[in-house]
Amino acid sequence: MRPTGGLAPHAAKKPVAARKTRRFWLRRLGLLQAARLAGCALAIAWDALLAGVHGAQGRAGFPRRAADRVVSALGALKGAFAKLGQFAAHRVDVLPRSTTEALASLRDQVPPVPLQTLRPLLEAELGAPLEACFEQFEPEPLGAASIAQVHRARLADGRLVAVKIQYPWLRSSLAADLRIVRALWALASPWGTTDSGARRQILSEFETGLREELDFAREAQMAAEIATNLAGDDQIAVPRVVASHSSARVLTVEYQAAVPITDRLGLARIGVDPGALVPILMRAYTQQMFADGLFHADPHPGNLFVVDEPGAAEKPRLLFVDFGLSRRLAPALRREIRLGIHALLRRDLGAFLGGMDRMGMIESGRRDDVARAVTGMFQRIGSRGALGVSGREVLPLKDEAKTLLQETPGLRLPHDLLLYAKTLSYVFALGTDLDPEVDLMKLSLPSVLRFLAEKD
Repeated sequence: MRPTGGLAPHAAKKPVAARKTRRFWLRRLGLLQAARLAGCALAIAWDALLAGVHGAQGRAGFPRRAADRVVSALGALKGAFAKLGQFAAHRVDVLPRSTTEALASLRDQVPPVPLQTLRPLLEAELGAPLEACFEQFEPEPLGAASIAQVHRARLADGRLVAVKIQYPWLRSSLAADLRIVRALWALASPWGTTDSGARRQILSEFETGLREELDFAREAQMAAEIATNLAGDDQIAVPRVVASHSSARVLTVEYQAAVPITDRLGLARIGVDPGALVPILMRAYTQQMFADGLFHADPHPGNLFVVDEPGAAEKPRLLFVDFGLSRRLAPALRREIRLGIHALLRRDLGAFLGGMDRMGMIESGRRDDVARAVTGMFQRIGSRGALGVSGREVLPLKDEAKTLLQETPGLRLPHDLLLYAKTLSYVFALGTDLDPEVDLMKLSLPSVLRFLAEKD
């Protein structure tokens, strides 16, 4: 059995192998990462000098150019650095909006690495040569992300699979990466809006989340549990994990031909109306977020597809992939979310602020500032209450909430709550993009009401 696609032989030339070994050691010590980041900083500093020379026009474009350089450097380093950028993009309560918007593009700007770089890890994890594990293996990846890239392959029994392979240096360089990340976080802290205790907590949440995402066994478990939870809906598909070809750093799942959910030309080719996908999308996410408490927390278009199969036009199936960023809400947090919605419906400012206190959302000495900001939010929502907001009004409310977080001193969110809110806002944005005429709030209301009726 030989891999397809012109895959190079396993034996590498010694000079190439030696260069790779030196490169991995440099990463393990943190020298390669530090050099790349130092080069980025020098380029930004030089650009700043030139921008000053060129006057107002040069200065106007400098922030965006600087952000692009940072995104490029973090994306090239992958691992903890790309994840730091993605994590920071969520922290609208800590960083300026211009920064978080630039960092959000890291989801789409991580370059792949050659398969030969990944092959030793793949064979070590599976305990056999590549040719013994797969009948065919495509050297060009289907996609590359911050901690891994995915290749299509065929097993000996004929099944097509997608193989997610972790970048081989991540485990050995993690300690050095995190030391550098802590230093970067400390340098960025003076531009944030939170106290030192909050910054330490945020960094701790990042490190915990990163370690979880590096554990592909955990991801396989999350995927299996979410698949079980959604098994009652035959229009939702979750790829089955191939346990015999999976490990802590390699994850193999059954491959299904599919069309990205936002690919309108592709959807037209298989006869699927984008509007028909919205109820499926909302059923899937409202069940996960309001009933199960375990949810796929990365609903961007690269992780959601429509299965390309006969009958798709009449009954499309929504395919979820990549469960590395999945979250299980703690019971106490689910309870506080429910109580917070109840307080919002009653316009009970005291109860709402009490919940914020219990979740540690208000920094010491800042309660009055937060109370004024929340009072303004209550007034803007008005007499309609939270459930009186139509689906079309949810997205402007998202922007208002983002502004509230950025402009209110002393207000911070637990990361899981922030991820929960961001996931909901992404789902509403995606649903609106698929069909602007559908009332997403109306589709969500039954699940929200059942959630509110739960007893602790």
